Amino acid sequence: MGTVAAVLAAMSLVTGCGAGSATESAPPTATTTAKPLPPTTPAPAVDHYAGAPLIDHVTWTQTDKGDQLQVIPTPAGRADTFPTAGDRAWSEVIAAEPSADTPGMHDQFFCHWVYARLVQPDKPSWNLEPWRPNVGYQATVAAQCNPGGAEE
Repeated sequence: MGTVAAVLAAMSLVTGCGAGSATESAPPTATTTAKPLPPTTPAPAVDHYAGAPLIDHVTWTQTDKGDQLQVIPTPAGRADTFPTAGDRAWSEVIAAEPSADTPGMHDQFFCHWVYARLVQPDKPSWNLEPWRPNVGYQATVAAQCNPGGAEE
């Protein structure tokens, strides 16, 4: 996954700008849920996929480490970059599986929505695991969407 590392390295350069400034605010905490767009992705002015489902279905599976919710996006869900589309997609996940509505799984989902779609656009599923630690969005991104261990 060298491409993921390159994207994350580029992100760290962008997010690290201004470090050490006297007016800099405190670093994000574990409860930070901001969902930044990658620096190279322009936001479209119109959601060309408005009204189209973004999530095809979700399925619980079992791994050696525990439960895993496989989120299967639709072609629209793979392509939609409108700023509010991620929130709409997350709402579809929660409607299909209300138990997924936890801070850690939210952060894993948005990590996949924002970054994994860029580096693995054809990945069959976005896997969310409730057993992974809730470390906040930035740390989830730094862990390549898999805090607490490698992808299952």
